Amino acid sequence: MPRIARENALCALGALAGCAALAWLGLTGFAWNDYENEVQPAFSALLHGHLTQFLRLAPAYGGSLVERAPFAALPRLWGGGELAVYRTATLPCLLAAALLAVTLVARMRAEERPLPSRMLALIICVANPVTLKALELGHPEELLGACLCVAAVLCAVAERPLWAGLALGLAVANKDWALLAAGPVLLALPSKRRLPCFAAAIAVAAAVLLPLVLVRAGSFVAATRASASPPSSIFQPWQIWWFLGHHGPTVHGAFGALKPDYRTGPSWTGSIAHPLILIVGFALSGALWLRVRRLSSGRAGARTALLALALVMLLRGVLDTWDTEYYLLPFIFALLAWEVRGPLARPPLLALSASALTWLSFQWLPEHVGPDTQAALFLAWSVPLAAFLSLRLFAAQRSAGASHAQRGPAPGAASASQEMTVSALSRPLRVS
Repeated sequence: MPRIARENALCALGALAGCAALAWLGLTGFAWNDYENEVQPAFSALLHGHLTQFLRLAPAYGGSLVERAPFAALPRLWGGGELAVYRTATLPCLLAAALLAVTLVARMRAEERPLPSRMLALIICVANPVTLKALELGHPEELLGACLCVAAVLCAVAERPLWAGLALGLAVANKDWALLAAGPVLLALPSKRRLPCFAAAIAVAAAVLLPLVLVRAGSFVAATRASASPPSSIFQPWQIWWFLGHHGPTVHGAFGALKPDYRTGPSWTGSIAHPLILIVGFALSGALWLRVRRLSSGRAGARTALLALALVMLLRGVLDTWDTEYYLLPFIFALLAWEVRGPLARPPLLALSASALTWLSFQWLPEHVGPDTQAALFLAWSVPLAAFLSLRLFAAQRSAGASHAQRGPAPGAASASQEMTVSALSRPLRVS
């Protein structure tokens, strides 16, 4: 343990410094962001000791608030106010990013990867502009969910089903989009260890969500259903359905802000977008399972599972009418973890490019071009990237199956089609 701490000390300091910088820049206040309307009333009740009221006021992603409640209660120790609660409740999300960064960089160092590649991976994890935007908008739980999903796949690859189930259960309770990670996590495990992982994930998610269900009865279920199949009132340019909308009445955003040249989406897109995301994610996992089951190991490799996670998270953003910048955080982190396990001499340039393109699409372009151009440019890189990742994913599976077929039976095993003739009681006898 002292040796591990000594080897990772410098990386850990760098990760904590990056997280501190993000906190300094992104947690200046919560006025006019989603935290003020969705989370602050619940945490305020918790700060005053009203536990039942806290559970009743929690939003649709109330499981994230339950997981972060111990950190949100810390300011009571020194009499901190609402701003202190806002900051301490973000602390576990930033620490999760720092821990993921240290884990990835430690593996890169063990493989003797170049120092610039390790530094780049660290920066993508803890100093990403997409993470900063998530903090500014009041949604640090997206960062926590992204780290938990990647951690669940990494634990599954290491054949630790209970730890994988714990991470997956916490991710699903944090926000329901983490259900998309269930397929890659289970595929990365040996078949005999999938059931313990699945059971652990269900138990952990149920333990977190049960207080919300008991206190709020049907209202929590109704809120969850509403988020799973929402109306089309939110229609962002950065999704595949944008050009099916029409320029009609003036569109207003949060707090009544005017959105010039925005389209109004067809009602059916808002109804099918979220269910379609789940269907596509599960279908992708099912297609991979049909290929994986033919392999001798019966499980997906590390890079296959991480690439599958990156792909489903990218498709989540492309298909969601609500798509916003922080929706792509799980995709970027999964893509980074996939690149870290790639060729030794190759830096994680794809994850870096994805971060830059996300920042360009969601932050720079809205200040310079109209919504239609924003949508066109977003689709110009996201759809080809999704196609590229799909080709890489299934090409890797085909090559794995082909190499397994070429290896043939194990040494010493008789071939099923090989025949031989022996003598038995002076009579020839043909056996296989």
